[in-house]
Amino acid sequence: MLVDNHNRAINYLRLAVTDRCNLRCNYCMPEEGINFAKNDKLFTIDELVRLSEIVVAHGIDKIRITGGEPFVRKDLMVLLRSLSKLEGLNDISVTTNATLIGPHINELKELGIKNINVSMDAINRETFERITRRNEYDVVYNNIIRLITEGFNVRINFIALEGQNTEDIIPMLELTKHYDVSVRFLEEMPFNGGSKKFQTIKWDFKTILEHIRNTHSEYYKLESPKTSTSLNYKIPGFKGTFGVIPSFSRTFCGSCNRLRISATGDVITCLYAKASMNLRDIMRGDDVTENIKEQILKAVGSRAKTGFEAQEKYKDVFSNSMTSIGG
Repeated sequence: MLVDNHNRAINYLRLAVTDRCNLRCNYCMPEEGINFAKNDKLFTIDELVRLSEIVVAHGIDKIRITGGEPFVRKDLMVLLRSLSKLEGLNDISVTTNATLIGPHINELKELGIKNINVSMDAINRETFERITRRNEYDVVYNNIIRLITEGFNVRINFIALEGQNTEDIIPMLELTKHYDVSVRFLEEMPFNGGSKKFQTIKWDFKTILEHIRNTHSEYYKLESPKTSTSLNYKIPGFKGTFGVIPSFSRTFCGSCNRLRISATGDVITCLYAKASMNLRDIMRGDDVTENIKEQILKAVGSRAKTGFEAQEKYKDVFSNSMTSIGG
């Protein structure tokens, strides 16, 4: 079991497989994109499998595959096939923009990988295309409905962006009326590759909840796991649920059980911290298992207690793009 320097058990790894994305969401990166990593700087699939085996042997029992957009990697299913056979790994999930997942839905179901988070920040087509700078609305919407109706556990992540999409909050909730899906509204974070700077936000989780209460005053709170990043709610008569994630307010730091490893091997112990070390060269050297274990233990042994503490230490962390740190 991995335990950090604040006595928090770490059992959840967010593992990025690429920093590339086929969308250009305006809160994530500049329109021209960022300097994406060259292929030789990324983990190979074999290296990702080996890394997963090492961390699972030391207490990680949940791995979420992230990007960039994971399905940009044409060999992603090779990794997922291997992970599905990994003893001790109890939960494999994927975060995706749902543009490329369609051809893989049947195999994902066969592998037992049914926890899918979809990033979708508008239910209105025009708003969606303005935010993503791409014409993929129909593909995304149809894939979401297919995933839901075929029995996947789908959570839609919607970032509340002042002046851009907050008028879609209530219409997005309509999905939970008709479908067994969870829609989660996230506070905006300043990891946008330098395209915008801000110190405060208007649409924090309290404002989002108040906005929803104006239309659905009868919603009630659900019990959530201690390590959950979301506060979860249900509207009576609706099939699904909704939640809010205080990603900027950071109310969940005290129970954080997460570790991030970027597609290029950076170990990130807090979203608001810089990488503490890099595992790529270690993975390509000698005595891999022991050296990877040593470095991960060192990283989790020196974590910031909260995101605010990490932000104070790493003052330029917001120059990162979300796509480069694993979403």
